[in-house]
Parts: sequence; structure tokens; C-alpha cells
Amino acid sequence: MVELLKAILFGIVEGITEWLPVSSTGHMIILDEFIRLDCRPEFLEMFLVVIQLGAILAVVILFWNKIFPFQFRDKSKPVIEMDKIMLWLKIVVACIPAAIVGVLFDDVLDALFYHAMPVALALIVFGVAFIVVERRNKGKKARVKTLDDITFQTAFLIGVFQLIAAVFPGTSRSGATIVGALLIGVSRSVAAEFTFFLAIPVMFGASLLKLVKFGLSFTAMEAGILIIGMLVSFFVSVFVIRFLMDYIKKHDFQIFGWYRIILGAIVIILGLTGVITA
Repeated sequence: MVELLKAILFGIVEGITEWLPVSSTGHMIILDEFIRLDCRPEFLEMFLVVIQLGAILAVVILFWNKIFPFQFRDKSKPVIEMDKIMLWLKIVVACIPAAIVGVLFDDVLDALFYHAMPVALALIVFGVAFIVVERRNKGKKARVKTLDDITFQTAFLIGVFQLIAAVFPGTSRSGATIVGALLIGVSRSVAAEFTFFLAIPVMFGASLLKLVKFGLSFTAMEAGILIIGMLVSFFVSVFVIRFLMDYIKKHDFQIFGWYRIILGAIVIILGLTGVITA
């Protein structure tokens, strides 16, 4: 029962931090330092990634009309909506850099960087980046104002920024792609939406990779922990995505930059004092 309550807490943290540009993986690693699940190490490694499936399902449901490339209501229009097909092709292009690195170096990157201190440094570096980029862009008009304005070149460049997050936990996948998109002239709302859509194949792919490596040999408790974690992350994600899309209509991302810097500094202090494993 206690482990299931812990799974609920992990689901809440995942649902909040997956979409805010503050690094869900970083928070999950830090949370695990304080609230350890009583499970096999290999299950925990898989759980911290696969729990994201609940969060990504929230994106699919909330943005279904923007991403589903078929329509059957209006018989006077083509069944296939080409603008959405083009959007998916751009998403695929943006996924290429992270997909190549993830497949080839997943285990190596886990061993090198999935620790509190590298996470703390990534939190701080990209926190500073958010503040610098937002101040640099203040008063400037975005060049890319709709999803249709995103070119294949722009999509690939955003994918390169996503690669940074794939390599360094704590960077934040959404944080890296949003910072990259803002740097090349994409508006905040379009940057956020494209980041959400980009997460669909990336997170499904990462989860599938972890599940294949782990296998399907779950104990009853492990299955319960995973299912509850995913369900909670789904419901929390629905709320958080709606909040973020409303928030960025009136505000920039600087507050998230300051949050990352403060959290990163706290993690470094805890690591140096031996409270958590550095």
C-alpha cells in the first residue's frame, strides 16, 4: 500500500514537470533520492521513463483535432488532411537526432549522467539560458507564428536542441526545445505546442525501448505501481498543459529559469553535504 502511495506521488511530479520546462527526469531522479520505491533497480530505471506514457496520452487527447490527420465528417473535403500530414513529417524530422543518439547510446548516457550532480548543473545552465533568451527576445516579433509556418529546416533545428535534453538529464526536453525554438524566431505558443507534439513519438519511443529491455516480467506490485503512476500523471498533465498554454499568453518563461537555478543550487548543496547521492 505504501508503495502505491509513492507511485501516486511520482505520478503527480511527472504530470507537473513533464510539461513545464523544469525537467521531469531531473525531478524524478531527485524525488527518488528522498522517497525510494521498494522495487528492483531495473524496474525503477524503466518506471522513471515509462510513467511518461500517461502524460503523453494527455497531449494526444487535448490536441486530437490538431494532430489527427483524417476527417470523416465533411464528405465534400478529402479524408486525409495534408496540413496535418506535413506537421507529422516535420515532427519525424525533428525526432531524428534524438532517436539516433537514444538507440545507440542509451545505456552509456544513463550510466554517465543519471545522477543528482549532472542534473543540478543542467538545471542551472538551462535556467540561465531561459532568462537570457527571453530578455534578448523582449520586444521582438516572432518570425514563426503558426504551426504551418514551421519549415523542415526549423523542425530539424528544434530537434537538435531536443538532442541536448536526450543527452543531459535535467536539461528538460520541453525546456531545450522551447529555448531552441525561441532562439530561431518561433512564438511561445507555437514553440510550446510543437514541443508537446514532438513528445508523442519521442516518449513513446523511449518508453518502448525501456520496456523491450526490461521485458514483461512484472510482479503484481510492480504492475500496480506502473499503472497507478501513469494514470495519475495523465490526469495531472491535463490540468498542467491547459495551465501552461493559458500562462504563456500573458507571461514569458523567465520564472521557470529562476526556479531551475534555485533548485539546481539546492541539489548541489544537498549533494556536497551528503544528504543525497551526488
